[in-house]
Amino acid sequence: MANLLEELAALRNTRVWRSVFRGGSGESNLRRSLAVQQNVFLHLASVKIRRRALDFSVTWYLGTLSLGCFLILTVTGILLMLYYHPSAPQAYADMKDLQFVVSAGVFLRNLHRWSAHAMVLLVFAHMFKVFYRGAYRPPREFNWVIGVVLLMVTLFLSYTGYLLPWDQLAFWAITVGSNILAAVPVLGAKIRFLILGGHTVNANALLRFYVLHCVILPLIAVLFLGIHFWRIRKDGGLHTGEKTDE
Repeated sequence: MANLLEELAALRNTRVWRSVFRGGSGESNLRRSLAVQQNVFLHLASVKIRRRALDFSVTWYLGTLSLGCFLILTVTGILLMLYYHPSAPQAYADMKDLQFVVSAGVFLRNLHRWSAHAMVLLVFAHMFKVFYRGAYRPPREFNWVIGVVLLMVTLFLSYTGYLLPWDQLAFWAITVGSNILAAVPVLGAKIRFLILGGHTVNANALLRFYVLHCVILPLIAVLFLGIHFWRIRKDGGLHTGEKTDE
C-alpha cells in the first residue's frame, strides 16, 4: 500500500498529470479546493448536506426521477437509432420491423415512448413543486428560468419525436401543430417553413425532426442540465423552506 501511494504521488507530480489536471495536485487546501471546483462531478457531489434536504417531502425526488427518465431515453434512443432510417417511406417500415422482426423491439420502443410520457409528467410536477415551495424566489430566480427552458426542451423533444414513426397519426399531428405555428403573427410562417424544410410535412420535415430530436435538442438539454445542477450548488443546495436558505 505504501508503494502504491508513493507511485500515485509521483504520478501527480508528472508533467502529463499536471497538463490534464490544472489544479489539486498539491497538498495545500487551496489546491484541493481548486480540484473540487474544476471537476464537474466533485463539484456536484456535495461533501456536506443538511439532513432536511434529503427528506422525501422536500422534492418528492421529482428532479431525480426526471433525470432518470432522460437517461433511459438516451440509452433506448441510441438503440432505436440502430434500426431506424430517417427517410420516407423507410421510417414506417423500420417501425414495423421493430414491432414484428427485431427481438424485444416492441419492449424497446414502448420503453422509450412511456419514458418520454413519464418525463413530461415528472418535469411538470417538478416545476409545480418548486413553485409551490417558493424555490423560485431570490437567490434562485435564475435557476427557475433554467428550469423553464428545460421544460420547453422536454416538450420539444416529445413533439419532434412524434413524427419519427411516420404513420398517419404522426403526419396529421405535425400538420396540425405546424399550421398552428403558422398562425403566429409576422414570423409564424417563416418558422414553420424553417422547421419543416418546406410548405408541407414531407421527407425534409422528417429529416429535420430527426436531427432536432436526436442531436440538437439532447445537446441543449445536457447543457442546461449541467447549468441547472451547478446553480443548485451555487444557490446553497436544495431548497428546504428553512430561513437559512435565503
